[in-house]
Amino acid sequence: MKGELFSISVLLCFLAGILAAGCTGDFQYNGQTKTPDDLVAYESKNECMIPDATLDEKIGQMIIVGFRGFTADNDSQIADDIRNGRIGGVILFDRDVALNSSERNIKSPEQVLSLNSQLQGYAGEIPLFISVDQEGGKICRLKESYGFLAVPSAEYLGRIDNETITRDAGSILANTVKDAGFNMNFAPVVDLMVNQNSPAIGKLNRSFSKDPYVVARNAGWIIDEHRKAGIITAIKHFPGHGSATADSHAGFTDVTGTWSEEELIPYQILTDEGIPDMIMTAHIYNQNLDPDYPATLSEKTITGILRNRLGYEGFVITDAMDMGAIANNYGIKEALNLSINAGCDIILFANNIVYDERIAENATGLIKELIQEGEIPEERINESYDRIIRLKMKYIMCE
Repeated sequence: MKGELFSISVLLCFLAGILAAGCTGDFQYNGQTKTPDDLVAYESKNECMIPDATLDEKIGQMIIVGFRGFTADNDSQIADDIRNGRIGGVILFDRDVALNSSERNIKSPEQVLSLNSQLQGYAGEIPLFISVDQEGGKICRLKESYGFLAVPSAEYLGRIDNETITRDAGSILANTVKDAGFNMNFAPVVDLMVNQNSPAIGKLNRSFSKDPYVVARNAGWIIDEHRKAGIITAIKHFPGHGSATADSHAGFTDVTGTWSEEELIPYQILTDEGIPDMIMTAHIYNQNLDPDYPATLSEKTITGILRNRLGYEGFVITDAMDMGAIANNYGIKEALNLSINAGCDIILFANNIVYDERIAENATGLIKELIQEGEIPEERINESYDRIIRLKMKYIMCE
């Protein structure tokens, strides 16, 4: 509550200045498709070449991992993984769930910036994605208690539904992330507030609204402010987690009886406008979409619905593969095989609910095995590598 009150006062100060300059909070829709007219897709400013890479290097670019430590010393496992091309990115947390500890990666703005500089310094020709979950409200790894600015929840912003206020919140989020040395923020959430008691979404005030058009326009404003700051965003959790009565962090989550097609609308609107940098999957199971697999592992959902039906051609990232919905029901090799063949480009190992210091080495080795065994076509790896590098070229390689 204290954080939200602080943030609201900051936002009102921004609002007064912007309104004095004649800025309006009105939002125009295209009459036929109800898509935002004022949001445009950004293109890379400079042309540069996609670097040549070995198969091992391409596989490594498909992996993002979490790790332990406030620093990344030269002899640390994470430094070794970066130097040897086993990963394409990292994710930072403020808590270590496996240890039930508040000590993980984040202590202060200065410490985080130093850590991220260390990490990026170990990368070669291809820079790292350095990512964080900084949504606002309760889901912030860069907390006010560590010295970062607080921002209201998505639920608060959607309830007010004002362009200027949402943009100001998005600007604070984006610049907080940027100033700490990150280049990727796993936000905003575009799940609908179907179930206010949904443990992973509604109860945490992570959804803008039950109205898909309110969700789409507020998400669009947040994304636009991140792009102005040069920060990559991810809309999540496809195909919609807002109706769930269980938490996929903990285990199997079935939305067969609660999910509706309306939950696809924000994805369709934003995709039609070319807005998403990337889309994060949900580990939810829906028998009506795929009777066999949860969304992250489902070719019918990722390729069939997201790519073929909605027309999304961009970058897809899994939610954390150590979450209970996947880890409790699938072996790591099977999960890698299914998710990559489903159409996912980056496999995220938060490495937090359970911890494996050598997860990058294990995952890349298993993917190589799956290719050698003919389970994953090498062309699938090439497709993902191309998407990953183009996104890196757009934001962090061709400046």
